[in-house]
Amino acid sequence: MNTSTNIIWHDSAVTKKQRQSRNNHKSIVIWFTGLSGSGKSTLSVALEKALYEQHIQSYRLDGDNVRHGLNNNLGFSPDDRKENIRRIGEVAKLMVDAGIVTMTAFISPYKADRDDVRSILEDKEFIEIHTKCSLDECEARDPKGLYQKARAGEIKEFTGINAPYEAPENPEIVIDTEKQAVDEAVEIIISYLKNNLYI
Repeated sequence: MNTSTNIIWHDSAVTKKQRQSRNNHKSIVIWFTGLSGSGKSTLSVALEKALYEQHIQSYRLDGDNVRHGLNNNLGFSPDDRKENIRRIGEVAKLMVDAGIVTMTAFISPYKADRDDVRSILEDKEFIEIHTKCSLDECEARDPKGLYQKARAGEIKEFTGINAPYEAPENPEIVIDTEKQAVDEAVEIIISYLKNNLYI
């Protein structure tokens, strides 16, 4: 809820469509969601590089990186997780207005929060990608050692262990990171973007 008063939205003299036209591609949010260790960051990094090589204006917002600055005052309670995703959604919307393909890599465990981000964007500007991976495999990977700490009781409210993860019901793309290699996954995403005339 906005508690600010006496504020007025100022329109730009340059439109989103003009920026998209100059960039020669649409601007969208590609929202990676999945358990910790499911491959969100790895895939978003690889996709960003592939888009850059094709001269697509893009930028990646990563969960840990954003918590170093913009969201460094938030913890991992349900309310803080909700606010974390709300802020990222608003930043991503600004980047779409700027004509940029924006990738986000956040666990974003709650369906309602992801749906809220989708709702603030225009139709077809939000592409949800579920990095599907079993809890067992995510724990086996455990790149940050977080599952081990969660199992030892050192981390409270850790998604998949003692906090819920609500998998997307109808994501635009599902990448099974136990079966699909990074290069193959990037190819699937790029093909989707081309086939749907985003790039």
